[in-house]
Amino acid sequence: MAEPHPALLMFIGARYVEQRVADALAAAGYDDLTPAMARVAARLSEDGIRVTDLAEQARITKQSASVLVDQLERAAYVERVLDPADARARLVLIAPRGREAQRLARREERAIEREWTRHLGAERMAALRSALADLREITDPWR
Repeated sequence: MAEPHPALLMFIGARYVEQRVADALAAAGYDDLTPAMARVAARLSEDGIRVTDLAEQARITKQSASVLVDQLERAAYVERVLDPADARARLVLIAPRGREAQRLARREERAIEREWTRHLGAERMAALRSALADLREITDPWR
């Protein structure tokens, strides 16, 4: 293949962001957060989410998601609470330590976006964002 598939190019960019964010988190003392834990934590919502839904969105088994949530909980990034809609179920919520890590991650993501905008120019960056948002309509079942 002469040119890489667009999906590979997106993956390379996503992995770059993931590594930059991980490095920033580690430098700030969040060095116990593994890439697998971070990928699961990235799917947490303000209202909480069930482990089964985390597993589905992360495309991992429920057992793997449970292990990762256990690790996140032991490290104080998340907490589990009763689901008000179903007393038999529990929701995973982001804890204060997780929220601080999340703020740092978002700050690093914004810095990367500014760098990419300087490199591509505002017009091309806007076009990239628009094209990726349009693709999300057909690629992201959780949009």
